[in-house]
Amino acid sequence: MIRFENLSKGFWVQGARKIVIDNLNMTLPTGHSLALLGRNGAGKSTLLQMIAGTMRPDSGRIVSDGTISWPVGFAGSFHRELTGAQNIRFIARIYGVDTDSLLAFVEDFAELGKHFHMPVRSYSSGMRSRLTFGASMGIRFDTYLVDEVTAVGDKIFKRKSQAIFTERVKTSSAILVSHSMDQVRAYCNAGIVLENGRLFYFEDLEEAIDLHDRIMS
Repeated sequence: MIRFENLSKGFWVQGARKIVIDNLNMTLPTGHSLALLGRNGAGKSTLLQMIAGTMRPDSGRIVSDGTISWPVGFAGSFHRELTGAQNIRFIARIYGVDTDSLLAFVEDFAELGKHFHMPVRSYSSGMRSRLTFGASMGIRFDTYLVDEVTAVGDKIFKRKSQAIFTERVKTSSAILVSHSMDQVRAYCNAGIVLENGRLFYFEDLEEAIDLHDRIMS
């Protein structure tokens, strides 16, 4: 369960206040993999970061009764001067998981080679995404937050990423941001649409996609 209580968030853009989350009150149920849909700039990534706790709301709060991953593909919480391996050791301690097991999983999964033991500041954006995706998939969360990350890498890596994510959501929930409706239909069974600071929940995924299509048109 993830519950939004009087949640608001806005930004100053060219001297004007843009509200992306407007006094949101809603409970997202447990056991659903949700597609988070909306136009570019609607605030989808902002909402994911607030759910993860990596961004603070202007007001209100988010309450959850389970563990939540950071937004997969977002490496803002990784220390640039530490190596990939050092970052993974730190994450393992924070989340209370076995350090050696998580290190071995991420090193094998991310396929960074010698770069795994080099500073994250030397990584390309794709390499950072591989590291963060591997780290999040290596920890069993109740809810995974995913932002287009399964599109990273070559065809073989994409297939591997999609396969492990499919395996994880068999026993966990997910909130997935994607512009691919094929991907949304493959992983999600319900949908939420963010528009003008308001969030609309649909038990029927196709109804969420239909509203999204109408907004985009």
